[in-house]
This record gives sequence, structure tokens and C-alpha cells, in this order.
Amino acid sequence: MTGQTTIEKAPNSPEPVPVPGKGLRGHPWGTLLAVAVGVMMVALDGTIVAIANPAIQRDLGASLADVQWITNGYLLALAVALITAGKLGDRFGHRQTFLIGITGFAAASAAIGLSDTIALVIAFRVLQGLFGALLMPAALGLLRATFPAEKLNMAIGIWGMVIGASTAGGPIVGGLLVEHVSWQSVFFINVPVGALALVMGLLILKDHRAQNAPRSFDLLGILLLSAAMASLIWGIIKAGESWGWGSLNTWAFLLGALVLFVLFALWQTRVREPLVPLGLFRSVPLSAGVVLMVLMAFAFMGGLFFVTFYLQGVKDLSPVDSGLRLLPLTAMMIVSSPLAGALITRFGPRIPLVGGMVCTASAMFGMLTLTSETGTLATSLWFALLGLGLAPVMVGATEVIVGNAPLELSGVAGGLQQAAMQVGGALGTAVLGAVMSSKVNAEFGGNWQAAGIPVPPDPRLEQAAEFGIVPDELAQAPGMTPEVLAAITKVIHDTFMSGMGLAFAVAGGVAVVAALVATLTKAGVNAGTGGGVHI
Repeated sequence: MTGQTTIEKAPNSPEPVPVPGKGLRGHPWGTLLAVAVGVMMVALDGTIVAIANPAIQRDLGASLADVQWITNGYLLALAVALITAGKLGDRFGHRQTFLIGITGFAAASAAIGLSDTIALVIAFRVLQGLFGALLMPAALGLLRATFPAEKLNMAIGIWGMVIGASTAGGPIVGGLLVEHVSWQSVFFINVPVGALALVMGLLILKDHRAQNAPRSFDLLGILLLSAAMASLIWGIIKAGESWGWGSLNTWAFLLGALVLFVLFALWQTRVREPLVPLGLFRSVPLSAGVVLMVLMAFAFMGGLFFVTFYLQGVKDLSPVDSGLRLLPLTAMMIVSSPLAGALITRFGPRIPLVGGMVCTASAMFGMLTLTSETGTLATSLWFALLGLGLAPVMVGATEVIVGNAPLELSGVAGGLQQAAMQVGGALGTAVLGAVMSSKVNAEFGGNWQAAGIPVPPDPRLEQAAEFGIVPDELAQAPGMTPEVLAAITKVIHDTFMSGMGLAFAVAGGVAVVAALVATLTKAGVNAGTGGGVHI
């Protein structure tokens, strides 16, 4: 096959090493650059949509649950497909899966931009997530096979910087596009970026195959894992949206997910080539890294969902100004990601990971102090602290997971790493959204009565309190006076802030648990074995 590198065993080395290629194709730093462009597109889409959510909600008349599914549908599709996609890369080559993922992701993005209903937006977001799943583990698989072990941390640090900068920079880019173009443009931007990534991939990337790469697929395992993940997320979303946590429907889906996960685990012990070899989890550091990624993404993605509504609703900032207010978060992640890679190489991942989660927890608890009057300096402090905490976790947990897996399972390990992050993000958005809705439902009526507003509460205004955004048409309502409008605005904002505060408290508690989990991590067992070509 053209562009394929044969994997050979180095003398006295437990790791297969690829034969170095000549010229640009297969060059390690060129490979890093090529995969970074593709990964940037997927990571950017994880948060760029957050800043566009209010515009999508107004334009398409979406409910809170609909808006959540714009994010959750994408994250769920990624989470369900990532491990399978990693296995596809291990079997057919990471270069091929990466290029297919780029093409499909860009095409799905264009379809979202052309959609005129919330149902189509959600459907194409799911498709976008499925193609995005092909990209992420393939990128890690290519880095794992291309870089020598002693330089893998540096490569992952730069890779983490790209993901961190793209994730945190999404609100800024999204704000500029939403304010000056349209919400559709946040999806159309992926088309030229995808074209660039495709061209670079065709010219630079070289396929790497391990001699003992998998030759078959665990189809039943794929079905069981997909059904389990879907049942889990669906139960959580519906519990917060309409069913309630005491509903039989809620618990039927949650218990069904548990049964499916157990059946999946049992099947993995019987099938000849399992989707997820359970032997991987005999490594305590690898298992801790997976759990850590789930908890980190839960706190970060779940919290960021509400921050955008706080800035645009309560603070009444434009999309661009909202993105700029998050600039300290972006800048800190860009600066600290490569530094985290260097620190992890020198001291190991444990101390940076624990410190990172302590910073993340402190930022979440600090954001409990936010009010409608909080100034730029205070919000910038907490956002910067959050960025400082997240960077070493993204880099370190990735190294722990991928570095503790054998080369022939690098795609599966990359899939686990990304699946953990996407599952955590979906769970964070769903659970914290349910927490927010429950708090708003519990307090809105009492706040309305306490404000002495001379009209009964409108259910549509209670829904507005879940977003923190006062409807524009409220000022033109019959009989509306400036005094009544001010009172209603205060009720909506106060109720939203109360719900957001509880969500941040839960996120902070999760970050504390993550800091404890981080104490179980250590550097990959394959460090120093010469797992790639020499540069």
C-alpha cells in the first residue's frame, strides 16, 4: 500500500518501531502539524457552538432541552463511536480513518449550516460527531507510532495545546461569527479548515501498522456499548427535562444502561478480539487516567455551558464581548499546555495532574461568587485559574492513557481517552442542566411572589430563567411598565444565578474527586522504549 510504514521490532525492545520514511511524508513534526489542523476543527466545534446557542434558540424557537441536545447529540455520538473508530484505525490504518473523518466532518458541518429546523441541526450534529470520532483516536495513534517515547510527551503537550486553545477559543471565534455573520457561519467555517486538513493529510501523513494489529471486529460489543451509552445519556437528559429523577422511566433507562454495561464487560471476556480488551484496565494508572478525563470534562464542559448564558443573558454582553471575556481562559490554556508537557516529562504526571484539578476546583468554587454586578477583573481571575488547571489535565491524562497502552492498541487507547472526555462533557451538560432546571423550577414561583409582581407568572418566563435571558418582546407586552419589567428581569436573573451557583458547586465537588483520582496516575510504562522513529 502506498504511504504505509511497516512496523518492525527493534532489538531488545518491547515496542515495535516504524521504519523511518524519507522526505516530508511521515516526518514526525509534519505529522503533528497535519493532525493538529484536523483535531483543531473537532475541538473547536465542541465549544464554538456554545456561544451560538442563544442565537440558535431564538432563531429556531428551541427549548432548553433542544439546545442541550445540540451539544449532547454531538458529544454522545463522539462518545459512542470513538472506541470503535479507534479499532478501525488499528485495523485499517490511522491515516485512512483520519482522512475519511476530515471529509465527513466538513460535509456534515455544511449540512448543519443549511438546516432550517432544530431537528435537522441536532440530526446533523450527531452525524458530525460520528465523523469527528474517526479523527481523534487516529490523531493520537499517528503520534504514538511516529514519535519516539522520549519525545511523545512534548508532542502530546503541543497536541493538548491545540485542543485546549481550540476548546477555549471556540467562544471567541463563535462570538465574532455570530455577531458579524450568522450562527450558521460557526459551522460553515469548518469547510475551508477541513479542506486544508485534508490536503495536508494527503501530502504528509504516512500509515503505520503494527504486526499484531486486530484483524476482526466485535460487532456485538459495538452494539452493547452504543446502547449502554445512549440509554445512560437519554435517561439523564429526560430526567432533567420532563420525567424527573423519581420517575420509573428515568430509572428504567439508567438501570438498563447498567445492565448493558455489565453485559458488554462479560462479552469482552469471551470474544476472540474484543472491542475494548479489559486487560488494559489492569493498569491502575490507565484506569485512573480514563476516570480523570471523565471528571475533568464533566466539570469543564458542564460549567462552560452556563457561563455563555450568564455572560450574554445576565451581563447582557454581545457574543463577541462574551468571547473576549473568556480570553483569559483561552490564553492560559495556550501558554500552560506545552509547559505542562515539559513538567510532566521532568517530574511525571501525578503532581501536575493533582495541582491542575485543585486549580479547577478552586475556579469552580470561586465562580459561586459571580453576580450580575461582578466586574471583568474578578471573572478574568476565575477563568484564568480554570485554564491553568485544565491544561495539565488534558496533557497529562492523555499521556497516562496512551503511554500505558501497547502500540497495537494505540487507536483503542486514543478512543478511550477521547471517549472519556466526550462522555464527561455530555454527562456534565446533562447532569448540571438537570440540576439547573430543578433549582429554577423550585425557586421561580417563590421569587416571583416575593417580588410582588401584579400578574401571574408565565411558564415561558420560567423557561427564560433557565437561560438567564429576558425575552426581547417582553418590553412590548400589553400593560408592561418599566417598573414591572425591571422586577421581572430581576426575578429571571436571580433565579438563573441561583441555579448556576448550584451547578458550579456540583462541578467543584466533582473536580475535588478528580484531584484524588489523579494521585493514582504515573507515567506510561512504555516511556523510553523507543516507540517511534528518531528525529
